[in-house]
Amino acid sequence: MSEKSSIEWTNSTWNPVTGCTKVSPGCKHCYAEVFAERWRGIPGHPYEQGFDLRIWVDRLSLPLTWKRPRMIFVNSMSDLFHEEVSLAFIRKVFKTMERAWWHTFQILTKRSERMSVLGSKLNWPSNVWMGVSIENANYVWRADHIRLVPSAVRFLSLEPLLGPVGAIDLSGIDWVIVGGESGRGARQMDPDWAREIRDQCVRAHVPFFFKQWGGIRKGRNGRMLDGRTWDELPKGLLRHNARTRGS
Repeated sequence: MSEKSSIEWTNSTWNPVTGCTKVSPGCKHCYAEVFAERWRGIPGHPYEQGFDLRIWVDRLSLPLTWKRPRMIFVNSMSDLFHEEVSLAFIRKVFKTMERAWWHTFQILTKRSERMSVLGSKLNWPSNVWMGVSIENANYVWRADHIRLVPSAVRFLSLEPLLGPVGAIDLSGIDWVIVGGESGRGARQMDPDWAREIRDQCVRAHVPFFFKQWGGIRKGRNGRMLDGRTWDELPKGLLRHNARTRGS
């Protein structure tokens, strides 16, 4: 958890839950697991339990202490819709996001089915964005689940992109992120996979964000796709920023 994040599409991270379990190929080289397991067994460290799932009730109010508006990635070190996270606790997270109306909260899950089931049981404030991860064509069905929740902004994160995804139904989708895998053992991304998605977004007028090529030397590989960076953001961000400036 950090007041500042190096993730290109957000400003900060907030982790009321840490730890997770693998559900699909995109989890194989999980950066959060690698980081957390470094500290397993160290008494008093926040990751003393490694990457075992842990609920942090004392972190629920943290965004309320951040007074300047920012984009906040919720559970960068876990998955809010993990099967071991209760609906009652998820509701508490949503209540904090509602109270911290001046921030924009970005939630990302691979457990899209549970998200879609619980979606009708949650209150969705206008400052909450909901996204699903898709790593290849075998998981495009997660995009169908995101359309079932009444989030003000729905987005797709195709990262790590591990294969071509083919045609994607972008109806009801407000933003698409694409990125390669980074770190030890990173699997390579074919540029044509990224181009195929970008071109679909351009045709559908959906904002496209190219995060990284990835690889072991993420910084050296850069963020350029066909001679330029792609840093488009959803229109919902502009509307929310206008509200916060006027408050």
